[in-house]
Amino acid sequence: MSWGTELWDQFDNLDKHTQWGIDFLERYAKFVKERLEIEQNYAKQLRNLVKKYWPKRSKDEEPRFTSCLSFYDILNELNDYAGQREVVAEEMGHKVYGTLIRYSQDLKTERKLHLQEGRKAQQYLDHCWKQMDNSKKKFERECKEAEKSQINFERLDNDINATKSEVEKAKAQYNLRTHTVDESKNEYAAQLQNFNAEQWKHFNNAIPHIFKNLQAMDERRTVKLGETYRTFAEAERRVIPIISKCLEGMVTAAKSVDERRDSGIVVESFKSGFEPPGDFPFEDYSQNLSRTGSEGAISGNTPKGDRDSAPGPRPDPKHSISKAKNKLWLFGKKPKAPSVEDFSHLPPEQRRKRLQQKIDELNNKLQIEMDQRDALNKMKDVYEKTPPMGDPNSLQPKISETIFNMEKLRSEIHKHEAWLAEVEAKQASKDRRHSADNHHPTPQGRESPEGSYTEDAAQEQHTPHQRTGPVQPSGDPHEFDDEFDDDDPLPVIGHCKALYSFDGQNEGTLVMAEDEVLYIIEEDKGDGWTRARKQSGQEGYVPTTYVEITMEKNCKGAVTYI
Repeated sequence: MSWGTELWDQFDNLDKHTQWGIDFLERYAKFVKERLEIEQNYAKQLRNLVKKYWPKRSKDEEPRFTSCLSFYDILNELNDYAGQREVVAEEMGHKVYGTLIRYSQDLKTERKLHLQEGRKAQQYLDHCWKQMDNSKKKFERECKEAEKSQINFERLDNDINATKSEVEKAKAQYNLRTHTVDESKNEYAAQLQNFNAEQWKHFNNAIPHIFKNLQAMDERRTVKLGETYRTFAEAERRVIPIISKCLEGMVTAAKSVDERRDSGIVVESFKSGFEPPGDFPFEDYSQNLSRTGSEGAISGNTPKGDRDSAPGPRPDPKHSISKAKNKLWLFGKKPKAPSVEDFSHLPPEQRRKRLQQKIDELNNKLQIEMDQRDALNKMKDVYEKTPPMGDPNSLQPKISETIFNMEKLRSEIHKHEAWLAEVEAKQASKDRRHSADNHHPTPQGRESPEGSYTEDAAQEQHTPHQRTGPVQPSGDPHEFDDEFDDDDPLPVIGHCKALYSFDGQNEGTLVMAEDEVLYIIEEDKGDGWTRARKQSGQEGYVPTTYVEITMEKNCKGAVTYI
């Protein structure tokens, strides 16, 4: 349908309709703007969320658990997902909102030109109508005046009392009016013919042309809206494949969680390399008793090995312990100025790992120094071949410094490799002992926390049955006090309650009974042992997992382990 033929008399309504169309387009543009702002804010919040939960520590310090690595993969995928939301916002802003705003301005300009052209045509038609109407009124007016002149002439012509001059004057007036009527009639006819022609042109040419342009403009606006609707949806649909890949990556990360591998990592991260404490040896205090008549009945229940043993002084447990004191022990009295360069303060397995890490770091630094030396030598060769480029002697100090650093790093690497070889040799020896123990069981209870052994064979006796819990030692509870006599008493930083009893059979450990309350004087350094003091003043190490610890609030760095 054509607006020019169907709506020839609806100029004002078409004016309002085209204005509504532009307003609707701008309203949709505002909707798109708010929509893309939602996408931008959503993407920003997602990125902030990823940043908030991204690990603050370096990758080397982060746990290597599959559950953690999977979560970090999910954060990466979510960050990529946020990037796709930003792409959607950018597409909407550039291809939809920006296009609509520019098109709206063009529509306003075009509509204004078409309406101005229509108003000019309407004003010209109104002008023609006014001219025709004025000529019509003039003709009507002249006809009335001529009619009055005719009546006056006829009255005087029939009046016997009227003079001839009056009659002639009335006749001349009548003839003049009749001539004027003819002129106004002709003018009216000409104006009427002109108006009819202009009106036909107006409603058959000018208005249809203007309305056709307005119709084309409005239809283009409708088409543009349809295109932007589709572009709006395409901006979302275009990123769906990438978003699907992000979600698939999250699912893949979830499937990569491996509980067995994580358990293995826990073992590798925290195992100390120490052997579990063995059974406490049986000490027969009845060997020096005088035998009586009833002794035969008692000795009947004595193991044959004990009956055959000749009476003699029983071994002194302090004697064997004093021998063990001479051996290196991780939890013994710490020197005044300990050196941790060789990581000897760590358990064997942790020490091996740290030494290997240190060797790798030193090798990396050595490689950097070697690359720098090679680069300086190449530069020196260039300077020697092309003197204008520089003085080769100016590079010699730097080359010498690099060589010195290389030698120093090699020395450090050699030193740490020696320490590492020592640790690995001890572990290999321990593995061989374990292998031999599988075929020839040896007495238990000889190994101290760092793997040193006592030398008194009398302490290697052990009960034939399996113990269900630690056995309290029968020796002097203060026999280890001399480990701490040389130091000033450490301040109390907390207290603990024993969850289980502990026999403290290894050197430097502290015997405690279940529910016993002790003072904490040194925190767990990561090796699983906490230094405590009894109310009697005796000090020693207890397993951290055996106690419930409460640190003093005013103690700097106090941590509660449960």
